[in-house]
Amino acid sequence: MIVARRAFQVRNFMTSALRRGGDHHDVGGVPGANLPFGVQNRWKLAVYMGAWLGSGFSVPFLLVRHQLKKK
Repeated sequence: MIVARRAFQVRNFMTSALRRGGDHHDVGGVPGANLPFGVQNRWKLAVYMGAWLGSGFSVPFLLVRHQLKKK
């Protein structure tokens, strides 16, 4: 009996938490609506992605160059 009551309380809590969900809203299935960046302008997206990935890829090479240039 205690296990069943506990399961009922958990289920009620979870459904009420979902109903109070805050900023979760239905966007109608629009692709990319849940991403933290815009995907409408593909050239801007390509430049941002190139800068982001390129900076991460270049760090080890820049660090090696810095170590080799030190006296």
